[in-house]
Amino acid sequence: MNYDQNFIQRYQGDSYTQPQVAAQSRTFLLNVYNWMAMGLAITGIIAYGMYATNLVYYVATNPIIYFGLFILQLAIVVGLSFAMNKINSLLAIAAFFLYSVLTGLTFSVLFLVYTGASIASTFFICAGMFGGVSVFGYVTKMDLSRIGAFLFMALIGLIIASVVNMFLNSDILYWIISYVGVLIFVGLTAYDTQNIKKMSYSVDGASEEGKKAAVFGALKLYLDFINMFIFLLRILGNRR
Repeated sequence: MNYDQNFIQRYQGDSYTQPQVAAQSRTFLLNVYNWMAMGLAITGIIAYGMYATNLVYYVATNPIIYFGLFILQLAIVVGLSFAMNKINSLLAIAAFFLYSVLTGLTFSVLFLVYTGASIASTFFICAGMFGGVSVFGYVTKMDLSRIGAFLFMALIGLIIASVVNMFLNSDILYWIISYVGVLIFVGLTAYDTQNIKKMSYSVDGASEEGKKAAVFGALKLYLDFINMFIFLLRILGNRR
């Protein structure tokens, strides 16, 4: 999807006026945040439901199931990234909801590690931070594309450090990873929000292309939110 080219054509052509483009932009952004909110709701309901029914122990006590779910989640994200132009919007939506369900299954283990009260309070703190940073990414005049490559490299370094600390089990490195992780996903939230805003001017939210783009944008923000939440929970959560 060549969004930049679409953006140019949309404003240079005679078939669209700026008010029409603005209205379509609002529709697109509303779709993005609606899909994201539904994904988070599904994840939360599944996670708590697994814990409330004690089914969480099947995931927590079986490494094959737990890591199998994690691998399937990774496969869905990678698959959506490469196949977004080839699949229809219904399949994209189904894949996003499936990812939300799988995340809920893996997140259910958090209820065995942290108290329910600290999970809830951290969620609301994360929601406030995410909302504020997303608004900043939307209204700022700064070009955040310059920090995109830096954030990506920092994320790769964070993943490597996390894997290394699985063997070192260093408390100092654990806390460094946690705080740096929050900062990285704060930056990615602003960066992705600005990119989605730009995208909103170049696609018609009611079109097939627009529907798929909205799902992909929702997935990006969803991933930013849940990762920010995980790192905040490591810092703020009270362990059982």
